[in-house]
Parts: sequence; structure tokens; C-alpha cells
Amino acid sequence: MRSSWLRLILLLHFLLLDGQILPSQSKAATPTPPPLPALPVPSAAQLRWQRREVIMFFHFGMNTFTDSEWGTGRESPAIFDPAGLDAAQWIDDAAAAAGASLVILTAKHHDGFCLWPSRYTDHSVARSPWRNGRGDVVRELADAARDRGVDFGVYLSPWDRHERTYGRDVEYNEFYMAQLRELLTRYGTVSEIWFDGAKGKNATNMTYYFEDWFETVKQLQGSINIFSDAGPDVRWVGDESGFAGSTCWSTINRTMLRIGDAGIVNYLNTGDPRGTDWVPPECDVSIRPGWFWHKNETAKPLSQLLDIYYKAVGRNCVLLLNVPPNSTGLISKGDTVRLREFRSAIETIFGTDFAKGSKAKASSQRGGDGGGFAASNVLDGDDDTFWAPKAEEVSRGERQGYWIELSELNPWSRFNVIRIQEAIAMGQRIRLHFVFVDGAAVANGTTVGHKRLHRLETAACGRTVRIWIAESRGPPLLSEVGLHFDPFVEQSKNRAK
Repeated sequence: MRSSWLRLILLLHFLLLDGQILPSQSKAATPTPPPLPALPVPSAAQLRWQRREVIMFFHFGMNTFTDSEWGTGRESPAIFDPAGLDAAQWIDDAAAAAGASLVILTAKHHDGFCLWPSRYTDHSVARSPWRNGRGDVVRELADAARDRGVDFGVYLSPWDRHERTYGRDVEYNEFYMAQLRELLTRYGTVSEIWFDGAKGKNATNMTYYFEDWFETVKQLQGSINIFSDAGPDVRWVGDESGFAGSTCWSTINRTMLRIGDAGIVNYLNTGDPRGTDWVPPECDVSIRPGWFWHKNETAKPLSQLLDIYYKAVGRNCVLLLNVPPNSTGLISKGDTVRLREFRSAIETIFGTDFAKGSKAKASSQRGGDGGGFAASNVLDGDDDTFWAPKAEEVSRGERQGYWIELSELNPWSRFNVIRIQEAIAMGQRIRLHFVFVDGAAVANGTTVGHKRLHRLETAACGRTVRIWIAESRGPPLLSEVGLHFDPFVEQSKNRAK
């Protein structure tokens, strides 16, 4: 009998040591899985791109020296001689000054002049006096960008007014593909490539083999994003003013689009809530009236650049801001000063978040308080965490839908910008939303996407801010909510009085 008890005690002892019986440990709660995504969703490369918010274009080339926007293709390479070219200055004084994490160079514009020594044409820097014909603008900018932690991209114009084979489909597409390979194999990682559908009037029947080009691009640069009117990865917003539509979906149906078709502009501007393809919009606009540098032009005023920011980044877009180097090969001082003002203004506006320290509650929380999708996730500064409600629609009084509320705000803190962000890695969902301060409606809109910025006509202060989501594609998922004060709006009002 004693030996039986002894064997039982020894068995229990070994089980405890092996971790199979833990008297003091209760069983851990099973975590709640995240909801299913609302398809389509962005690729990893698209998600990283969409979170950049501001990127930069450098329009530079033969037009810089001829004071034109579109060259003829008959210009002599001898006039290309930017004696003081310093690509590091482009990055330090322009891209970094504006907070841009990616720069895109016009490696070849419509005139066909190549900013790298292409083997397939005599119309390039190799025939110019710059660097005694041994220069390579693409190389210098790519190296300067990467040395400073900035990503690099290129624009290669499909329209080439110099190339003799242009207008002959097979021959020209072979020529174009050869130059494409040069750019995508010589300069390391290329993060974005830009295509447009421009064509010469004398070659309206010219066919660009876009799908062949896209396949080659993906083969040579696996993590690249391809821009064109219709993607496949990034789409044009439909204008060159830097404004997205007040409704702006990251989704479209690519099968409905043809690159270069003017009839698709409105569709590109708003996107499509029923779209089957994730192709987010890019807002391209120049800091000056023209795309290339002209001596008699100056940078847009700060107020205009801020308006562009709100209507691009604040409407679910990435802002592609063009800053053209001058004929010396530098970014002009007036432009660099404006860029620093622009960046400083953005930091002033969004550097303080009056939502910090508040309490968040919601109509419901997926998995309850311990489910990992709490309302407080919208205050943690992390795009990868989010509030998720229960799947069923909730009811509060006369309002049907989902809501999240920030309470215990400092009643003395004034704000005139409300920032809302969706967890777009899980798809874009919100169709209609309203914002209330202490129960009074102050803003409303349709889509949110990566970021929606509401500028209020009058600064608000209150104890609570509620976001009511009236319509969405499934349960809405919010990653961030912020409250900010824009003093530049107030200054503009005062100047107008």
C-alpha cells in the first residue's frame, strides 16, 4: 500500500517538473482572430508605398536648357551642360527638406534625350560636353539617394521624338524594351517606374506594348511599383493639380481602363468601391507652374502647397511633388526655401496630437476587452494595430452603424484638423462617415482609406469627439484617430480680413 502511494507521489512530481500540471497557472484565454480582409488588399510593396505620403519628381533634361516643356527631339546634345550638377544637393536640400522617402527622375522625356549613356541612341549625355561625355545623371542621383536612405525611381517616356523607329510597332517596342532593361539592371533597386500614354500626332496608330513592358519590369525588379493611368500598381489621379476626389477609393477595375484614354479621368479621380484591383492613386503636381525649370517661374506659395497636401495625402493619395533642377544642375534656392517651409508647416500641424491622453470607447469591440481590437488602438500611433467592432451592425438611438468616441479631452485644447486612418492592409471599407464634437456635427465625408484629413472652418474644443461610420463594406477597421491644430488656416483668415 505504501509503495503504491509512493509511486503516485513520484508520478505527480515528474508531471509537475515536465510542465504538464501547473497548479498555480490558469488556462490562458484563446485570442480572437482578426476579421477577414475586405478584398482586394494591397501588396506589401503597395502598402509601403501608400504609407510614404510624400515623394518627389525631378524633371530635368534637354528642356531645362531650351526653356521648353516638350522638346522636339532635334536639339543638339552640345547644349546639355549642367556645370554645377550635384545630385546630393537634390536629395539634401529638396527631398529630405520635404520629407520625401522616394525620388523619381525623368531619365528620358518626350524629346528622347537620355540622362544615362544608353547604347541604343546617339541622343544622350554621352554626346554632351558635361563630364566630358562620361557623365551619368541616373547613376549620380541613384547613388546619392541610396547613400542618404532615400529610394529611387525612374520615368522613361514611351513617346520618343528623336528615335527613327518610332511609329513602327515592333521595332520601336524592341528599342524601348532595350532601354528599359538598361535602367532596371544598371542602377540597383528601383522602387517605382513611371509610364504615361503620350503619343505624337504623326503616330497616333503607334502601339505601346504595355503588358510586355510590365512583365519585363516585374521580372527585373520584383518589389517595384509600376505607375500608369491604369496601374497595375499605382494609378494616376486624373489631374495635375494635386487634387484627389473628395471620394477616393484605392480600388478600380483595370479591365475598364486603357492607358492614355481621356475618358477615364473622372473614374481615376474617385476610384471604384466595387473595384476588383487594388491600384491606389498618386497626385502629381509641380512646385512651379511648369514641370521643367524656367528662369521666370517661382514656387507656389505655402498656402497653396498646404491645400494640395490636404487634398492629396488627406484624401487617400500619395503626393508626388515635382521640383525641377535648374540649368546649373542644382535645385534653386527659392524652391529649397519653400520646401523647408512646407515641411516645417506639416510638422507644426501634426507634431502635436490633442487626442493623446484621451480615453477611447466604441459601439463594440471584437473579442471584448481582451480580444486585441480595442478602441484604444486608435491612439497608440501604430498603423498595424486597429479597432475592430463586432461583425453585427450596432444601434445607438436613431443612428445605425458603428462609432468610436474619444472622451476626457482637454476642454481648453483647440483643434481644427481631424485625422482618421483605416487599417488598409485589411482593405478599404468606409463609404460614409460623420464627426461630432460634444454631440454637434462638425465634419462629414465618404471614403477614408490610408488617411482622411478634415479641416474645420472654425476651431473646435470639447470633451468628446465621436466618429460615426454610417456605411461601410463590412465592419470598419480604424488604425488611428488624431486631433491637430493648423495655425496657417487661422493666419490665412486673418490676412483675408
